Amino acid sequence: MDSTTQHRAEPPVSATTGLNPHTDVVPGSVNLSHAPVAWFTKLSIEHRVLAGFSLVFVGILVITAVSYHNTSILLANSRLDGRSHDLLQLLSNIDVAMNEAEDAHRRYLVTGDTSYLESYKKVVKQKPTFTTYLRELTRGSVEQEQRGRVLDRMMDKQLSAESKAIALFEQGGFRSVKKMALEGAGRRELGVIHQLIGEMDSDERQAMNGRVADSAGGTRNTIVLLGIGAFLQLVLLAWVYYLIRHDITERRRVAVELQRRGELLEAANKELEAFSYSVSHDLRAPLRHIDGYAALLRKSVEESLNEKGARYLQTISDAAKQMGQLIDDLLVFSRMGRQEMLRTSVNLEQLIKSILADLRLDLQGREISWTIASLPEVKGDPAMLRQVFVNLITNAMKFTSTRSQASIEIGVDRPSSAEIVIFVRDNGVGFDMEYASKLFGVFQRLHRADEFEGTGIGLANVRRIVHRHGGRTWAEGTPDKGATFFVALPTRSGES
Repeated sequence: MDSTTQHRAEPPVSATTGLNPHTDVVPGSVNLSHAPVAWFTKLSIEHRVLAGFSLVFVGILVITAVSYHNTSILLANSRLDGRSHDLLQLLSNIDVAMNEAEDAHRRYLVTGDTSYLESYKKVVKQKPTFTTYLRELTRGSVEQEQRGRVLDRMMDKQLSAESKAIALFEQGGFRSVKKMALEGAGRRELGVIHQLIGEMDSDERQAMNGRVADSAGGTRNTIVLLGIGAFLQLVLLAWVYYLIRHDITERRRVAVELQRRGELLEAANKELEAFSYSVSHDLRAPLRHIDGYAALLRKSVEESLNEKGARYLQTISDAAKQMGQLIDDLLVFSRMGRQEMLRTSVNLEQLIKSILADLRLDLQGREISWTIASLPEVKGDPAMLRQVFVNLITNAMKFTSTRSQASIEIGVDRPSSAEIVIFVRDNGVGFDMEYASKLFGVFQRLHRADEFEGTGIGLANVRRIVHRHGGRTWAEGTPDKGATFFVALPTRSGES
């Protein structure tokens, strides 16, 4: 194909000025092509980047719309091709079936052997199915629908002629159907059927070839469009990158300012931690006094104290102890967010055995069935991970305390190369999944304090520690059927 630009003439040069009117600029005149550049240079860096990303976004939308259109056509053609293949297969099956019916019918008329009627009877049974599929597969094409109706009638005529010949044979024997046996009772109809099937087959193949060409053209256009679009997007992204590079100085200044503020925040956190320790120490003293004086008061008036008074004093003492435990748990929770992490290999199997050994006094008098699978090594802080599994195991023990035969299982779930998932499962009181999001929050409890003791901080500590290891936590449970707590730790440790 000849190009129309190969012999394009060069623009003429003005005889009076010596300037090319298309390429040279008259001195003192305003070049309109520079106007957008001048306008763009007045924009701030944020507006420039926004403009660049807007162009990228518009380009992506255009490419997506055109690609979606071409892909829709391709998918539609693919569905039509599938239907065409089904129709061709159906036509082939009809052709073979009608041939076999005619051949078997003639053999029956000649020999009288009823076994030859099996093919005929099979086609009679298949005929309604052929008709149904033929109507479905030709729907939407007027010519094919018309041929399909004619084909259906001719099939009925062939089968009807063969049925009459069989009935005549059964009444008068071979002599009465000798001519039909030699020529074929439905031979003329079968010829028309062959012709119709051939026309439908040819028409469907032509339509398929047209769709294949259309799909190939659409695919080529999509590939070219994606190539051009990718190039333009790269150009625009490079432009945006160039704009961002001009803002590096400001970003560095902001980074220095953030670092300075981070140091101030770290100093403030240390002051806050020191304040927390001071406050906790100051709070412990009056709590000890409350608990101690309540005990002294109970001892001094033990003989004159009635049951209600004793219960009041016991409530005061228990509340003071619970407050002290709550203060300790809060301090542990606070320290976990700032404590330096030691990253090393932790053998979880040995860790679990050590925890159970430390809890042996709490296990006395309990009937607990332990199932502990072979656990892998993970990367992390041994002390922090010990705190995680101490909380999970003691929780399982606590919430199975109402069971005569408790069952606690520790194992590995859904092993993968990206993370290791450890679970702790029990047959305790469980919980409603509607409230699962509250489990790992501070002071969040799903059971009353008089049912199960605790401060509501243990699971919050678990989540904080696991998050610092770059992992995740979740739980599954059913009321009165137990609960399962999952800890997913990455194969590569990293503080989040």
